[in-house]
Amino acid sequence: MKDKIKERDPLIRVIQGLKAKGKRIVFTNGCFDLLHIGHIRYLEKARSLGDALVIGLNSDQSVRTIKGPLRPILPENERAEILSSLWCVDYITLFDEPTPLELITLLQPNVLVKGGDWTKETTVGKEVVEGAGGEVVILPFVEGSSTSNLIEVILKRYEKRS
Repeated sequence: MKDKIKERDPLIRVIQGLKAKGKRIVFTNGCFDLLHIGHIRYLEKARSLGDALVIGLNSDQSVRTIKGPLRPILPENERAEILSSLWCVDYITLFDEPTPLELITLLQPNVLVKGGDWTKETTVGKEVVEGAGGEVVILPFVEGSSTSNLIEVILKRYEKRS
């Protein structure tokens, strides 16, 4: 499964090879900290939109920038390995930048997927993907399924035990 986790340059070569064979590349990104049912449903649906699903995984540094100093809960290497065990995930690469724009520009996916907490207009990389003839797809948000909600539930339940 760890062979699904790629550095940027080898991944670019793999994606170029797949595209040369006419394969449809789907890209999404996120922190994927404490994987939950919302993540699983989202990734399975994203994978159904093409032949290969690539995840741009926010590095620990990137997650701290976005979510604050207490996150991520799980380190990047563990988050990547957990994601690599899913049937619907073909490749994973880490990125340190605050957004995946550089990665999207390099990979040129056919489909860019984001969750329902985004709109097409606010999706980073929209212009790159649509400019190359691809599409942006927004998948519905699974209500109540978020890592932040999961952390709150854990804290509340264990707070009562103290």
